[in-house]
Amino acid sequence: MTTNTIRNRIASAMFSLALVAPALALAAPDVAVAPQYDTTHVYVANADLDAFVNSFVGTFGGKASPRAVFTVTPTPSKTASQYVQTPVGMLSVFAFQTPIPYGFGNERTGYLVTDINTARDAAVEAGADVVVEPFDDPIGKDVLIQWAGGVNMQLYWHTKAPSYAPLHSVPDNRVYVSKVSADKFVTQFKTFAHAKVVADGQIDGGEIGRAGDTIRRVKLESKFGKMTVFVTDGKLTFPYGRETTGYQVDDMAATLEKAAANGATVLAAPRQTSTGNMSAMLQFPGGYISEIHDAAKR
Repeated sequence: MTTNTIRNRIASAMFSLALVAPALALAAPDVAVAPQYDTTHVYVANADLDAFVNSFVGTFGGKASPRAVFTVTPTPSKTASQYVQTPVGMLSVFAFQTPIPYGFGNERTGYLVTDINTARDAAVEAGADVVVEPFDDPIGKDVLIQWAGGVNMQLYWHTKAPSYAPLHSVPDNRVYVSKVSADKFVTQFKTFAHAKVVADGQIDGGEIGRAGDTIRRVKLESKFGKMTVFVTDGKLTFPYGRETTGYQVDDMAATLEKAAANGATVLAAPRQTSTGNMSAMLQFPGGYISEIHDAAKR
């Protein structure tokens, strides 16, 4: 066999693999359900639970589930817990009455999936680590995973499938990662979530408190909802980087007025972003920080 023949066969094999790879990626299981089933995880002290829930609902509308005290971890623990439904996004609120077991407290979100074991395997195949392997909770199953850049999430499945109306506006999962981990994280999550990148470019850093600097921002969308990824050097002024979710509201001024009337504090006054909308930062009783924004100008 001549050298040229060997080279041609190698080139042909590589070309075949290039054709097969996208098909394999598309064949990966799509385990997402819909954005109205995805929650931001909020941990507060017992003493702040009522004030936080009342403030959040008073600001955005909606309702909270009855409070229950039970074990939501695979090891012994007790937490008071409430599910908060609002038109702009959902919360799972936890006020632990015992020390918080390993792995919990750092997860930013809970994503409903169609099957917990399939989701766990799909996440690992996409590059995620497993912080806590699948376990039973009072109403289903859960797993804690971690993506590149230290982004922790919980995936969950309910024994009895929930049924919620679509959200009035889908919130943004706001993720901050380093330049070292950014591409790896985006690739991992994009593969797992079957997400599409709707924007990827350089913007003015004023959007995250770094006016005059230029940063990279990536926006993704999937059946899990929206995600905004900020790629930074980590040199951020408070409160940027501390928020996990951005909520879209119809009227910025009215929302800020409601927030103030319900005990929330404005940490960053409204400012215009690169997409033409207004953005502000709030802190609710108990310490939960969120971004709010109105619709982008067209």
